[in-house]
Amino acid sequence: MPHHLSRWIGLTGSVLLAGVAVLGGALPHGDLKPTPVSIWQGPNGPLIVFGWLVGTALLAWAWWSLRDRVPSVRWALVTIGFWLLPMLVTPPLGSRDSYAYACQGASYSAGLNPYEQGVSALPCPWLDTISHIWRDTPAPYGPLFVMISGAVVAVTGSLLGSVALFRALAMAGVALTAVSLPVLARRCGVPPERALWLALACPLVSVHLVSGAHNDAMMVGLLTAGLAVVAARPGRTWWLLGGGVLFGLAAAIKVTALVVVPFAALAAIAGPHRVRTLVRDGGWVAGAAVAAVVGVTFAAGLDFGFISGLEQGGLVIAWSSPPTAVGQTVGYLARPFGLHVDALPATRGIGVLVLVALLVWLWFRAFRRRDPLWHAALALTATVALSPLFHPWYWTWPLAVLAATARRTLWFSVVTVVSSFLVMADGTGLPRFTKMPGAPLMTLFVIVVVVRLVRSARAKQQPVPAD
Repeated sequence: MPHHLSRWIGLTGSVLLAGVAVLGGALPHGDLKPTPVSIWQGPNGPLIVFGWLVGTALLAWAWWSLRDRVPSVRWALVTIGFWLLPMLVTPPLGSRDSYAYACQGASYSAGLNPYEQGVSALPCPWLDTISHIWRDTPAPYGPLFVMISGAVVAVTGSLLGSVALFRALAMAGVALTAVSLPVLARRCGVPPERALWLALACPLVSVHLVSGAHNDAMMVGLLTAGLAVVAARPGRTWWLLGGGVLFGLAAAIKVTALVVVPFAALAAIAGPHRVRTLVRDGGWVAGAAVAAVVGVTFAAGLDFGFISGLEQGGLVIAWSSPPTAVGQTVGYLARPFGLHVDALPATRGIGVLVLVALLVWLWFRAFRRRDPLWHAALALTATVALSPLFHPWYWTWPLAVLAATARRTLWFSVVTVVSSFLVMADGTGLPRFTKMPGAPLMTLFVIVVVVRLVRSARAKQQPVPAD
């Protein structure tokens, strides 16, 4: 397909999704307990569902068709800008999180600690826009974002103004990613235009990061900027300190950004990879990141409650998380025998243990192979895959780094397209309503992946026969 045709197909999809957002997006006073059936039977139901499907399909197809043949950096940036423009002037798509941000900001600006009390304690003036399950739970976001949310609410004083400002901040995060990725891609020998296209032209960015105004956009922007700074100036103390501060600020929005810091410490090394050079160069990055998180936390007048707040994600049970899907499947298999087994705590706990072991193994592998940036991308991928909860916008974390470091793009491009269809326009998550056959199919996929990885590892250990 000619690249100019892909541009207009994608723009058509974006405009169609913008129209769907007006008719049935995540509107402030919409149904808080929607189902796919209730959406279909509601006002303009068929039009909303078909518009969401067709719009997402057009945007995904246009992105997919050019993933390995983008004409230039300028062409990619202009096209991405065209596709994002309709999303700036519509109600949120795919999530009501921006309303929760506003309520948490209102609580913080009123002097409450959002890590100790839910938004119903104030109560938030826009409490009826938030699902009941999240009204009494602590905030899972870092202290920097809590401060930003408080400032946004204080400046705007309205829900609509707050959502608009959150969206502007998300666009700033996307812009920072666009500036950082070419630096990172060139460092890794990847065409910068391809990296920009894969990371920023996909439906996840336009629908969830921009229209949905998720704070993940700011986190990804700061994270990629930190990697670009460290990778561009290894061994330069002030640059490494700056990169570390960027990582700390990213973690002060979402703490999962700290996963990248050990790998960034390796990227900071100038010279051979030894313990001495790691301490000498990598220590500046790690130290600055920790200092930034601690400093922002105390500046906000908060504690480290955002770490325990991450547990609230376990309240959502959806097969899009592999550990959760395995736990669901175990329960389904036990039912014919008259057993009622809740395997979720066990499978999710095993997932966390596997993640820790995998992160340690990836770090030592990166140390030996002197390829920390690619392994940082794999570490983020593992973090998303083994977490108890998976939202489609979580995939933008590893996607940004994979786009700038990976040689093969097919596997994570497939995940990107599939993830784009998991959440409907109003934020209804399809995995919640497709537990059968979703969970067993995901479990089967996990088994296939594990078997292939084991076979690949064994094949590499076999001695090569001499000629």
